[in-house]
Amino acid sequence: MYTYAVIGAGRQGTASAYDLAKFGEAEFIHLADVDPIQANQAAERVNLLIGRDIARAHKLDASDKGSVVRFLKDQEVDAFVSGAPYFFNEDLTEAAIEAGAGMTDMGGNSEIVFQQLELSPQAEKAGVSIIPDCGLVPGMGSALILYGMEYFDEPLDAYMYDCGLPVHPEPPWNYKLTFSIEGLTNEYFGDCMYIRDWKTTRIPALQEYEILDFPEPIGKLEAFSTSGGFSSIARTLAGKLRTLQNKTLRYPGHFEQIKLMEQLGLFELDPLEVDGQSVVPRHVLHTLWDPKIRADEDTKDLVFIHILFRGKKDGELVEAPLDFLHYYDEGTGFTAMEQGTGWHTSIMTIAAAKGEVPKGVIPVERAMAGSTFVKEAAKRGFEIQIHTRPSSGDD
Repeated sequence: MYTYAVIGAGRQGTASAYDLAKFGEAEFIHLADVDPIQANQAAERVNLLIGRDIARAHKLDASDKGSVVRFLKDQEVDAFVSGAPYFFNEDLTEAAIEAGAGMTDMGGNSEIVFQQLELSPQAEKAGVSIIPDCGLVPGMGSALILYGMEYFDEPLDAYMYDCGLPVHPEPPWNYKLTFSIEGLTNEYFGDCMYIRDWKTTRIPALQEYEILDFPEPIGKLEAFSTSGGFSSIARTLAGKLRTLQNKTLRYPGHFEQIKLMEQLGLFELDPLEVDGQSVVPRHVLHTLWDPKIRADEDTKDLVFIHILFRGKKDGELVEAPLDFLHYYDEGTGFTAMEQGTGWHTSIMTIAAAKGEVPKGVIPVERAMAGSTFVKEAAKRGFEIQIHTRPSSGDD
């Protein structure tokens, strides 16, 4: 039996805790949050869904590294999930090493992931496995990239598109937010990590716009570059893939709105002086925008990942489209985004607790084989479809 913790008992963290309780051979799961009410609600929900008293609530400030270390040691945690915003993850990695606990996080910021990876020697010495960048994308997306590559004798290209959207778009935004606003605006700022012509390449966010028309029930969506979709995998697979790229999908019209925000400087983090007061543009945007796009309890959502692979098999150039489409779950009440993000993270957390991941800070694409992840995903009702066809492109 294993003892787990989730630091940050929000929507994705609660979904992870539920999955750890159901599939992780868990003795206890400690749900910790700076808001004790939120921690209690999350623990009560997990216990109700699982049908036994397995989750316990704690008040904990993720920014206080010393308190985090004491918490992990006092509860004898084998492995924990960081469900906190991405900017806490480097300090939480250091806390995990000091406490001797495995760790996963939901990533999303490439520069912080690279800083975490530099701590790998210390983690290896401490005998713990730490896996950044879990979640829907880059986590599950990276696993599916590996899975698709297994189909080829010589993989060449992988073009990934993903989204989390309301099933029914509502104007004016045609979008609903089911995770942290910090995570969303982080995607719209900075550089994307791609592979072009076999080399790791940086592409600015909110570029390379295109319209794609998917079969029903998805339909027509717009696609554009966003940061954080790929981090370490764009380095790991350089020289192994000719092309690796990821674009975010949205209902038509949304891109124009966020492009205007970018042009106004609303994603910037450098303070400005306004009426004698220092303000951070992105923080102002969070305050104004979050309540307008925040999903409520009645929001039904979907997550969708489409990857077009191209490569050689048996001497022929072929394509292999892969699709993953998943919806809000009426039984548990978890949104599609909570399931995709939280359950990939818990799958990796279970592997870390069981010693199935090398010691150190391990890039998510090196922590588990693609086919192994797909088997675990199937246990949770995730259906992943892939097939090959003659290629329409050149080699």
